Amino acid sequence: MSAFKSIMSWVWPILVGLLIAFVVKTFLFSFANVVGDSMAPNLQAGERTALLKVAKIKRDSIIIFNAYGVDTQEPNVTPKTKYVKRVIGLPGDKIEYKNNGKLYVNNKLVSQSYISKKQQKSGTLTLSTALSPASGVTLGTNKSFFVPKGKYFVLGDNRKISNDSRYYGFVPKEKVLGVVKAFIWNKHHKLINSFNSN
Repeated sequence: MSAFKSIMSWVWPILVGLLIAFVVKTFLFSFANVVGDSMAPNLQAGERTALLKVAKIKRDSIIIFNAYGVDTQEPNVTPKTKYVKRVIGLPGDKIEYKNNGKLYVNNKLVSQSYISKKQQKSGTLTLSTALSPASGVTLGTNKSFFVPKGKYFVLGDNRKISNDSRYYGFVPKEKVLGVVKAFIWNKHHKLINSFNSN
């Protein structure tokens, strides 16, 4: 019996530790690798980031979401496919993206200083011919739309190449896996972690 107790004295802490690690990874925090260049230059392909699963989603938050059932135009999307994008509009927001590249949310001009003027204008407004525009998303002066309840309007920072809400529409809240945080050695980490357009 003493031998059993001796074994359990070191096995039990390991089991508890593994359980805690499982709970943290499943419900609170994990790591994620960036795939592709749709968030360049602020996030680079292959970059490792932190994913906070219970963080509040705000405008300009970078989120990871499950793209399966959201992006129906891309044939390679599987139940395991995840996208990383920036939240531009929250549920209920009114969005107007003018011809000059200026973004208005709820009739208020918001900063997009995390990307270049070229990306703000031609990068955003010149849509890819390989994909169909999303229903309910209208870009240009005197055109506006509302983000539906329980959904988000998202764009990649590398607008010229990003496959985002301009093509597949709004991202349902239940598809969001968490908020991305860049590590401090990323020189753009403030544009990812704490950018505030207001």
